[in-house]
Amino acid sequence: MTSLQPRSPYTKEELAQLYPKGLQLQLVQVLLRHGERSPVSARFRNAGVTPFWPYCASARRLSSTVMTNIDASSWDKLEWRRRLETLGANDDPTICSGPGGEVDSICNLGELTDKGRQTTLALGQRLRHLYVDQLGFMPRRIGDADMIYLRATPVPRAQESMQQAFWGMYPASARLLDFRAPTMITRSPADETLYPNDGNCRRFSQLSRAFAQRTADRWNQTKEMDYLNKLISRWMPEESKRVAVDSHPRLSGIMDTMNSTLAHGPATRLPKEFYDPEGRAIIERIGVEEWFSGYRESEEYRTLGIGSLLGDVVSRMVGSVEDNGRDGMHEVGGGNEGSQVGQGGERNIRFGLSGCHDTTLAAVLTSLGAFGTDKWPPYTSHIALELFRKGDAQSTATDSRPSGATPSASSSVQPSSEPKSFWSRLFGRGSDSAETPPAAPARTTRRSFKDFDADEKKRFQDYYVRIRYNDRPMLIPGCQPQGKHLDGDESFCTLAAFKEVVDKFTPVSWKQACVSNLDKPAFPSQIEPAGV
Repeated sequence: MTSLQPRSPYTKEELAQLYPKGLQLQLVQVLLRHGERSPVSARFRNAGVTPFWPYCASARRLSSTVMTNIDASSWDKLEWRRRLETLGANDDPTICSGPGGEVDSICNLGELTDKGRQTTLALGQRLRHLYVDQLGFMPRRIGDADMIYLRATPVPRAQESMQQAFWGMYPASARLLDFRAPTMITRSPADETLYPNDGNCRRFSQLSRAFAQRTADRWNQTKEMDYLNKLISRWMPEESKRVAVDSHPRLSGIMDTMNSTLAHGPATRLPKEFYDPEGRAIIERIGVEEWFSGYRESEEYRTLGIGSLLGDVVSRMVGSVEDNGRDGMHEVGGGNEGSQVGQGGERNIRFGLSGCHDTTLAAVLTSLGAFGTDKWPPYTSHIALELFRKGDAQSTATDSRPSGATPSASSSVQPSSEPKSFWSRLFGRGSDSAETPPAAPARTTRRSFKDFDADEKKRFQDYYVRIRYNDRPMLIPGCQPQGKHLDGDESFCTLAAFKEVVDKFTPVSWKQACVSNLDKPAFPSQIEPAGV
């Protein structure tokens, strides 16, 4: 519910089972929730919680890029410290201070705290231990990051968490002296699909409000809500004294403050009644229903809330199979004009890190039918979506290790290094020249699998997808029938089966879908099960 307690690294026996011989890892995409943060809104001051938290030491060591010549020929960095200001008595400007009078480490609302930086840095270190040290899938040292797809939402805590995880995976000691600045991709809020974007999708806003109201109607007058009121209603504002799903603050807002305070020091804690185990379990169960039941029941909800993101994830998998630059290399590779080839000669993305949110992770898992829980995703939770191929399968992916990178120790899951195959020749990989990359073929990555012809479908044979949530493999209902998973292990979906599941709620045009069906009922006539 609050901070993640990560498991210990996989043992050799666990690794042998999770990464069996005969399968080769080809692409890993990690979606990570940001780390611990301050509350997004200042609540419960009457309970003794200060709105200004002294847990953001980064505020003492900020830097900005500045132009130093009028002709833009020279640039430098300006280092500075931040102090927050607020309105005091009679609207006098007043410097914000923490409970101990601190003024130079004060967090803004919703800001990644020092603890959040620690846990996301540690996540990157765990990813390095698995994919570099144990599996040998990623190189030990890199000269650039063009084999890594780095993306985050425009929310600073998501960007900073992704950056901390990247640093944990490739610290300064694992980068060559001439390491080139990595490319990190962001979007404007209007185009963002790395989280459920109800603020810029009218139809999804309608649906989410309807499911939230249904949750309020179900729970507001129950013995569970009465129990919560006995615990904490004394601290509710006078204008909204009863705790409810749709009270002010909302029950989900109360949960937000509970989670963020519980993750940090005693100076910013709520009264003990807020942390009553039974009360926390009730709030969490109701919150999961309010925010995520739509993904379990409605195909339209899945399509608008998370379908575009999962469509992108699958597109990169298909692009990796086809070796056409659509695995993320078009976005990451090259210089100012873009390229199918990375700065160090890489032709394939191997790894992706995307900084996102709790609503992203739960939406992904629920839409795939893999979130059978009433537990809210803790801070620094992550999903790893792994693409494998059988060792004897024809592959078009070439070794994308940059020049000067140091390879890892060998393991049963090896980086791709086979000679160019039939599909590689078919899609224009006949030349090794990085200076003259071939044009990308007609794009099949976003088309529905049912529209592929027989030859196109053959490309997917012997490719498998496995998702792990906080290091635990998850099962997808649509992959459990015979022939849709690896023999003997239902956690390995065939790529074809996985794509067929995701295709059902991948929008052709997300923006068009967001302004469609505005006069239609919010709920489907019958439940439309997820993950099948």
